Amino acid sequence: MEKLLKSSLFLLLMLPMSFFAQQSVSGTVTESATGLPVPGVNIIVKGTNNGTITDFDGNYTLTSVESENVLVFSFLGFTTKEVAYSGRAVVNVQLDESENALDEIVVIGYGTVKKSDATGAVTSITPKEFNKGAVVAADQLIQGKVAGIQVINGGGSPGEGAQIRIRSGSSLNANNDPLYVIDGVPTDNGGIRGGRNPLANINQNDIASINILKDASATAIYGVRASNGVVIITTKRGNTGELKVNYNSSYAYSTIDETADVLSANQFRDFVTENGNDAQIGLVGEANTNWQDLIYQDSYGTDQNVSVSGGQDFYTFRASAGYSNYDGILKRDQFERTTFSAALTFKFLEDHLKVDINNNTSLVENNYSNRGAIGAAVYFDPTQAPTVDDQTYGGYFRWTQANGDLDPLAPANPLALLNQTTNLGRSFRSIGNIQFDYKLQFFPELKAVLNLGYDNSVGRNYGFQDPEFTNPDQDGSSYNDRDEKKNKLMDAYLNYNKNFESINTLVDFTGGYNYQDFTYPTSFVRDNGAGVLVTINNETRLNLQSFFGRVNFTHNNKYLLTASLRRDATSRFIEENRWGNFPSAALGWKVHEENFLKDSNIISEFKLRASWGITGQQSVGDIYPSVALYQTGTSTAGYQFGDRFVQTLRPQPYNPNLVWEETESRNLGLDFGFFNGRIDGTIDAYQRTTDDLIVFTNNPQGVGFSNADDYNIGSLENKGLEIGTNMYPIRNQNMQWRVGGNITFQESKITKLTLVTDPNYTGIDVGGISGGTGNTIQNHQVGFAPSSFFVFEQAYDAAGQPLGGVYVDRNKDGIVNSNDKYRFRKPASDVYYGFNTDFNYNNFSFNMAWRGSWGNYNYNNVDSGAGFENNILVFDTFINNGVTSLLDTGFEEAQYLSDYYIQDAAFLKLDNATIGYTFNEFLTENTSLTLTATGQNLLTITDYKGIDPETYGIDNNIYPRPRTFVLGLNLNF
Repeated sequence: MEKLLKSSLFLLLMLPMSFFAQQSVSGTVTESATGLPVPGVNIIVKGTNNGTITDFDGNYTLTSVESENVLVFSFLGFTTKEVAYSGRAVVNVQLDESENALDEIVVIGYGTVKKSDATGAVTSITPKEFNKGAVVAADQLIQGKVAGIQVINGGGSPGEGAQIRIRSGSSLNANNDPLYVIDGVPTDNGGIRGGRNPLANINQNDIASINILKDASATAIYGVRASNGVVIITTKRGNTGELKVNYNSSYAYSTIDETADVLSANQFRDFVTENGNDAQIGLVGEANTNWQDLIYQDSYGTDQNVSVSGGQDFYTFRASAGYSNYDGILKRDQFERTTFSAALTFKFLEDHLKVDINNNTSLVENNYSNRGAIGAAVYFDPTQAPTVDDQTYGGYFRWTQANGDLDPLAPANPLALLNQTTNLGRSFRSIGNIQFDYKLQFFPELKAVLNLGYDNSVGRNYGFQDPEFTNPDQDGSSYNDRDEKKNKLMDAYLNYNKNFESINTLVDFTGGYNYQDFTYPTSFVRDNGAGVLVTINNETRLNLQSFFGRVNFTHNNKYLLTASLRRDATSRFIEENRWGNFPSAALGWKVHEENFLKDSNIISEFKLRASWGITGQQSVGDIYPSVALYQTGTSTAGYQFGDRFVQTLRPQPYNPNLVWEETESRNLGLDFGFFNGRIDGTIDAYQRTTDDLIVFTNNPQGVGFSNADDYNIGSLENKGLEIGTNMYPIRNQNMQWRVGGNITFQESKITKLTLVTDPNYTGIDVGGISGGTGNTIQNHQVGFAPSSFFVFEQAYDAAGQPLGGVYVDRNKDGIVNSNDKYRFRKPASDVYYGFNTDFNYNNFSFNMAWRGSWGNYNYNNVDSGAGFENNILVFDTFINNGVTSLLDTGFEEAQYLSDYYIQDAAFLKLDNATIGYTFNEFLTENTSLTLTATGQNLLTITDYKGIDPETYGIDNNIYPRPRTFVLGLNLNF
C-alpha cells in the first residue's frame, strides 16, 4: 500500500510537455477475486519507457498513447496482463492473483525464490506489516510479528539496543545474535563507540522488506555465521515512470509509565524513627522529595524523511534523506540521527547486464544521561532537599564525611549525576555495495554475479565530570575514546536457471566464492616465529573465506528439492582447525497441485516441507582465541634496570585446539491456505543440537595462563513449535479486515558441559548481580536450561511470611550451605506470541498489535538490593531509601540468593494501536495525504512486581519504557 502516488507537484512545472501528448487513457485496476482496487500497479506502454502507477483507489491516467499501442499492467503477486489500447478513453482492468499470490518473491542467501517454491523456514515482512509509531531501529519493526523470533529491547531510551533471538540461542559463550545482511552485505553485529543500537543506523523509512531465515536449509548457505538465523534487510528501490516524491513526518510525546515502588518521605521517616539509632535519626531531613519524579521528564521527538524516485527503461533511482531527534524520559538523554540513502539500477546490453548501486549512511549523535541516576533515585534519602545554599558541590545536597569530603560509600545525588556528568557520543556508519549481474548473451540461462561491498563505522565516546561533582581538592575527570571498524566484502558466483520442458523440471544452481575481511583498532604483541616479539597496532583482522553451492529442483511444479554446501574458513582458529563444512538439504511437496486437490474450492495451498542442515559458529569473545599473544602489563608491573623501568609483557590465555561449534538442525513444516487465501499460515517444528559447544570454564590447576579459558566441551539442544496465521473475515471493495497471530513453544537444555561426567560438578556460575561482591544468580548445568537461576529455597513461617536468613535444607544433611542451592526457573520463556489486526474501511484504517510470553522469570535485583532494613540503616553517616517490599518481608539482612526474588515475568502487552485517514486528491488531483495517530506501550498485564517484566532475566534498575503517542503525516505526490 506504499505506492499511493502517481504524479508529483514537481511535474506540474513540466506541464508544457503534455501538449505533445497525442491521446490519453485512464481507468481503474481492480482485483478480479474481490473487486478491490489495487494501488501501486505499474502501467507502461509496451516497448517504451512511458508509464505510470495506480493511486490509492486503483485509478490511473496515462498520456502520450497511440492507437496501436499495447498497455502492460503488472504488480507483485498478480499475473501480468497486456491490453490493446485501440484509442479508448477508458480502459479498466481486472488482475488475477498469480497462484494465490504465491509468486511473491522472498529474498534468500545469494538470490531470491518464489514463496511457493521455498523449502526452508523463511518469513518475509513488508512495510504494511511493520509496527507503527516512534520507531528508529529495524528490530522494533518486527517485534511480535514472526513466530520463532523474539525481540527484547534493552530499555526505554530512544535508539536502545535489543536482544534478538531466532529459535533461542545456539551457544553459551559465543555470539547468539543472528546474522544481519543489508542489501547483500553481511554486517558486523557489534556496536561501536558513540552508538546505541547497530540496527538504528538504517532509516526505517527506507526498508522495503525484512526476510528472516530460520532453519538450516535457509541459513546454511551463510555457513559460519548462520547458527542463530539470518535477518536479510532490503531497502527500497525506484521504479520506472514518473518522478515520485514521498514526505513522511511524525511527532512523538512520551511520558513515564511506571517507577520503582520506593518508600515515600513519610514512610521513610517513620521507618528510621522506629528502627534507627540516634545518629541515624538525626540525619533525617524535613523535605518530601520524590527523586524519580525529578530525574524523569515528559519528552518529545520527531522523525522527518523525504524520498524521490523514478526512472526509465534502462535505469531507476531512489534517494532519501532522514532526520530523527528524540529526547529520552531520563533528563538530558537524547538521540539524534541523520541518514542518507541512494539506490541506482542500470541496465545495459539489451538488459543482459544489470548494475545495482546501494548506499546507506548515517550520522548518530547521542547524549547519554548518567544511568546511575536511575538506581540513585531508588536509594537516595527522600527527606533531603535536592539543593542547598552551600555551593561546594554545585549547590546539590551530598553526603559528606567529617572533613567535608564526599562519603565514598554513599550514593550520589541523582540530579548531580545527571547535571554534573556529561557523556556524549558520535558515530558514523556507511554501508554500501555495487553488484554486477551479467546474463550471458550466448547462454542466457547462465548469469554471473559480482558483489563488492563495505560496512565502515567510526565512533567516539567523550565526556567529563564537572569539578563540583568531586571533592574540592580534585579536578573533574574526562575521557575521549575512539573506535573504528572496517568490513570489506566480495561475492563472486554463477547462477544457472533453466526450465527443462521435456522433463517439466526447473533447475536453479548457484555456486561461488565469498571473501570478507573485518578490521578492528587494537594493539597486541605476538611472536613473529623467530623468537622476536612484535607489537602490532590498529590492525586486528578477522578474515572469513568461503566456497558455496546450492541447487534447487522443481519438478512438475509439485516436487521441490534444495541442497547446499558451504566450506568456510576463519582466522580465529589455527590453520589445522580453520576450515569447516556446512551442508543442508530440504524437500517440499505442493500437495495442492496434485489432481485430487488442484480444483478444490476450499484448499488453496497445502505444502509440506522437511529440512536438515549443519551451520557453524566461531564468534567467541576474543578475535584470536587460539593464537599465542602477549599483552602489555600495567604501568606498575615492570623491572628496574638502573634508573629505568621496563614494562613487562604477559601471555594471553589461548587454546590452540579450538574448533567450530556445529549446530545440526531439523525442521518439519506445513504451509497452508484456505478459501482462496482468506486463511493462510505456516506450522514449523524444529530441533537444533549444538556440539563442540565453546564453553568458558575453569582451567585445571597449573594449566593455561588464566583461571579459565574456552574449550569445545559442551552440547546444547533447542526444540520448538511455531505457528503463524492470517485470516480475512471481511474482504470486499469497501472494507477489509485482517486478523493475524503467531505463537512459539520453545525449550532449551544443556546436554553436556564436561569431557568427563562428574556427578559432583556444580556447573558454571553466570549472571552477575548488584549487591555483595562477585555474587551471581544464574548457572549453566547439564539437564537444565541455560542461565537457570541458582538459588536457595526460601523458608516461610506458618503465616506464609518469609523468614530472614532461613533457607530450606534441601539435601537434609542438617547444614544449610552452598550444597543446598538449586536451579529454580529460568529467564527464557516457554511460550511467546503475537496478535495483530488491521481494519480498513474506505479511507479509514486501524491496526493494533499485542505481544506476550509466559514461562519466563526475572530476578528482581531492585527489590533484593534495596528491600532489607540494613540497606537503610547500615551506616551512621548517611541513610539510604528502600523499596516497599521490605515492609512486607521484614528482612533485616540482604537475601541476595533467595528464590523469593525469582518472580513470574509472564506478560501481555498492547504494543501499539494506530488509526489513520487518507485524503485522496489532496490539494491536487494526484496528491494523497495520510494522517495517523499512534499509541505505543499502551497496556501491560503482568504479575511481576518490578516496573517492567520484559528484561534479559535480571532486573537491575532498567531504563523505564515510556508510554508514547505519535502523530504522523505521509504525503505522496
